[in-house]
Amino acid sequence: MDFMDCYLAWCNAGLPEDVKSELASISNDTEELKGRFGGDLQFGTAGMRGIMGAGSNRLNRYTVRRAAQGMASWLSETDLPKKAAIGYDSRHNSQLFAEVCAVAFAEMGIHTYLYDRLAPTPMLSYAVRQLGCGCGIVISASHNAGAYNGVKCYGPDGCQMTDEPAAVVTEKIAGIEYFIPEKKSFSEYMEEGLISYIGQQIWEQYYTTVLSESVNPDVIRSANVNIVYTPLCGTGNEPVREILGRLGVNITVVACQEKPDGDFKTCEYPNPETDAALNESYKVARTVPCDVILGTDPDADRVAIAVPDGDGFRKLSGNELGFLLLDYILKARKERGDLPEGAEVVRSIVSSPLADRVAEHYGVQMKAVLTGFKYIGGEILTLEEKGQENRFVFGFEESCGYLKGTYARDKDAIVASMLVCEMAASLKLAGKTILNALDELYETYGFYLSYVQSIELTGADAMEKAAKMMADLRSDVPATIGGAAVTGVRDYKISLAKDLVTGEETTIDLPKSNVLELLLGDQGSVIARPSGTEPKVKFYYTAVGKTKKDAKALLDKMVTQMSQ
Repeated sequence: MDFMDCYLAWCNAGLPEDVKSELASISNDTEELKGRFGGDLQFGTAGMRGIMGAGSNRLNRYTVRRAAQGMASWLSETDLPKKAAIGYDSRHNSQLFAEVCAVAFAEMGIHTYLYDRLAPTPMLSYAVRQLGCGCGIVISASHNAGAYNGVKCYGPDGCQMTDEPAAVVTEKIAGIEYFIPEKKSFSEYMEEGLISYIGQQIWEQYYTTVLSESVNPDVIRSANVNIVYTPLCGTGNEPVREILGRLGVNITVVACQEKPDGDFKTCEYPNPETDAALNESYKVARTVPCDVILGTDPDADRVAIAVPDGDGFRKLSGNELGFLLLDYILKARKERGDLPEGAEVVRSIVSSPLADRVAEHYGVQMKAVLTGFKYIGGEILTLEEKGQENRFVFGFEESCGYLKGTYARDKDAIVASMLVCEMAASLKLAGKTILNALDELYETYGFYLSYVQSIELTGADAMEKAAKMMADLRSDVPATIGGAAVTGVRDYKISLAKDLVTGEETTIDLPKSNVLELLLGDQGSVIARPSGTEPKVKFYYTAVGKTKKDAKALLDKMVTQMSQ
């Protein structure tokens, strides 16, 4: 079916007047019609995400219902519990889409638990496990702009869905027609008991569990820590303030970003990785006592921090916060003598290897996994299946995602926010700041500077250009990058690592993935990875030097060369 046939099918489907009006408004816009009806919104391991609006390639109640029907069909054919948990964030239509999903599950006889109010993504992961569900869904587009929303899908362990079940769900979705009428309404399924709310009991259990992950719960009250916090108009406002309040943190909330706002009017792109995400926080922090600025993204699975630095503020990278928290946790547990035998921490392959040095210092094993927190969750599951779940201590990704504990299997900005405040308090009592601690790590282990570059490609053949960029890099590996010799290549697509100095080849024991890593001996690395859904290639740079100046000079030369 071409895009016009698809468009006409939607026009003639007897849809509500508001949808008909939206469809009529684009009848003469060929490009808009192609964009909306030129295909179906794709479902993958992360679920699906897209711009909201009418059309088969947009996120709306019909595409969401179809995806949920595919999930329900898959679940009904497995041996997993016929129960599902659903959460949603502060975006436009999130609650509506969550209720649409709940009805789709209930139609298949699947008992569905829906959060009674907007809730962070890690709380959905927690609920899947606590309620013994076969799967879960979060309605969220994470840190995307307000025009977007999404359906994130979870397996029975509370981890994002893996490749095999996602492929089955994709196949199920393809066989489902649009516009199949709902058998009963949401309220009718509620009355029957097939849909029920996740109420305060689970919230309290989650709070208790997060607080149990505290490394030193008493230190905050002793240090009088002052925090400026922004939930970026998302789901973090209630749980972050609840947890920090119970620990005695002095919290000033950024008022203009406190309440849910699907338009994100004060922060168009609510991504804590960007400097702009904390602009409103900086204004507030100049007017009140402030030790740390905290910012969580709309679904509160990621957190960024900034700290006072002279007359301004210094925003830390996701890597820097990752190895600071790692050092804080391992040091405290080592001193207490309660690090488990065979203790393990996990990072993504694109995260800073400085974390490896920290782990090694404390005698802890570091495991590097593919990009995507589901792989960190998968490593926890592997340990759990061996009866060694307690070995997992901490996991992080450079994109501001952190998890301490195994109660959830996705990154959790709430537990990370708590640990940041503890760390700040502990340092404050010792007469130090977070920047002092960061400098000490660099002085001890070397200056590991990181930078992420995203190269966006344009044109109808943009995806092909991205593929060619990766192919060209594989076929013509540079001898040097930024003046540093390339000493090894790790090609995750073929699971092969080659030492270019000795010629030795070894197998990479990870799932195959279109990632290429160029090693620069003890001077750093460059990792190239294309986006699976967008026409862009990301380059992750790590430059290592004995001084910050040396590392920065090398990093600049590396980026300049690879950008040509």
